[in-house]
Formats: sequence, structure tokens, C-alpha cells
Amino acid sequence: MITPTPNASNALTPTVYLGTGGYSDTDMIGTLYPIGTKKTDFLAEYAKHYGAVEINSSFYAPLGRKAYEGMLRKSEGKVKFAIKLHQDFSHTLKATAEHASAFIEALQPLIEADCLAPLLIQFPHGFDRTQSHRLYLAKLADWFSDYPLAIEFRHASWHIPQVEHSFQQFGLIWCSVDYPQVNGLPNSRLLFTQGTGQNTSQNQVPTQGQKLQTRTGYLRMHGNNLNWWNALSASERHDYRYTPQEMQGWAQAIANQRQHFDELYVFFQNSTKAHAYYNIQMLRSALEHLQFRVL
Repeated sequence: MITPTPNASNALTPTVYLGTGGYSDTDMIGTLYPIGTKKTDFLAEYAKHYGAVEINSSFYAPLGRKAYEGMLRKSEGKVKFAIKLHQDFSHTLKATAEHASAFIEALQPLIEADCLAPLLIQFPHGFDRTQSHRLYLAKLADWFSDYPLAIEFRHASWHIPQVEHSFQQFGLIWCSVDYPQVNGLPNSRLLFTQGTGQNTSQNQVPTQGQKLQTRTGYLRMHGNNLNWWNALSASERHDYRYTPQEMQGWAQAIANQRQHFDELYVFFQNSTKAHAYYNIQMLRSALEHLQFRVL
């Protein structure tokens, strides 16, 4: 266990950002969004409640600079945006270094406003740990080496200590996920890889002019709908509301590892039927009780 120094005043009060996967789900009308709220006003309303959002639409079609400028304007700079990489990076594997440069260029408004949360790449179940896939991953990590990159693997072959150690070595963020406990999906767990075993803000006071790495964690909450493989849509797949006991369990799991991170992004994917709205309330309450700063 890393013992914080007395000078590390914020060592035991990491920041947890809570939010949802996307902000446009009309199922949230009547809870997060007051009845009558126009879809064009969703983000402005969202920014009043949550400190971060995971943008998934960028997976289906690249978003341009103007789109991010609009998000920044509507959120008034109050929200951190986690951006999911386009499917050419994760599924078709057709992306190039030029595509990566263009993707980053479009993000400049968020970068300049310090509103960029980690980039997210979610590999499909078919992306197993072969030599060609390992080489591709190394290339992709190099393309985005200047930005925090969270990587989600749905094939169990990646869930081994050797991969975890590589993430620690190269400063990559392991995307922790709460999956339904069904065959074909990895076990749910919470893992932090940034800064592990290195000098960090928790055990070292920076010297003048020195800036220490912010150790970041990333957690996606998918729920426990056992009909995962047979669901006909993403909304059906995420039709699950966590119980207060389940949220208390996750809060305690986060607290048990508080010495390993400075900030953690938690995104609920179960916005269907407003499940996420209620679950975020539960988790926020539990984390605040455990002395976390929650945004």
C-alpha cells in the first residue's frame, strides 16, 4: 500500500466524475431532463447535474470540430467529454495514423478548454490477443500517446497480468467494466494501471517546475441484464437498474483502491428507462459518504 505524505493534502480525496453514455436518450425526460425540454437543450441541462459525459456517437461517424465547439458552448465548459474512437480504430481496423491525426485535430476545442476526458476505444469480443492484434494495439497506442487512452477488451485473453503490466509501463488506462455475468464476457472488476509502482502525487511532493501525472481510472457500468446476447438493441441490453446494495458495493470497491488513483470516470450505459439517473444518485450518495469529491 502506498502511504501518502502529510504534504499530499488531496491524497485521500480523489475526484470521481459521474455521467452517462451519451446525453440524448429521451428516456431521461421526466427525471434528468424536465418534461418539455428540447433535445437541443439536453446538454445544457445535463451540465447542471453531471461533471462528465461519454460521447458514443463518434464511434459511428467521425465528428467535426464544429460539433465539439457546439458541445463546449452548450455545456459552458462545465463538462469533461470522454470520446469514443471511431469503429475503424476498433472494429474494422482500417484506421491509419492520418485518421488518428484528423480525429485529434477535431478535438482541439475540447483540448484547449481543458474539457477532454480520456479517449475510449472499445474492442469487440472478436479482438483476441493474437500477435497481429498486439502489434496493432501498440501502433494505435503510439498514435494517441499524447492523450489519456482508456482501452476496453471484451475478449478474456487480454485479462492477464502481462497485459496489465504493459499498461502500467506505457501509462495506458485499463477500462474497467461491470459486465453481466454471462458466458462469453470477462469477469467484472475494478483495475487501475496509471502510475502503479511509479512516483505519483500520492507518495511524492513535486519539486519546483515539476508536474506529476494525474492517475486516471475509467469504469463503464453495463448492468447485469442476463439477456445480453439475445437483446435486439443496446437499450434492451442495458435494461437493468442496480439496487442500492449493488451501488454501495461498487462505492466500497472504489474506496478500497482510493490510493491508486487521482480521478475516476464512471459512465452508466443504462440510460434506458432512466435507470442511470437513479443509479447515479445512489452511487453519488455512497461515494460522498466515503469522503470522495464527486462531480
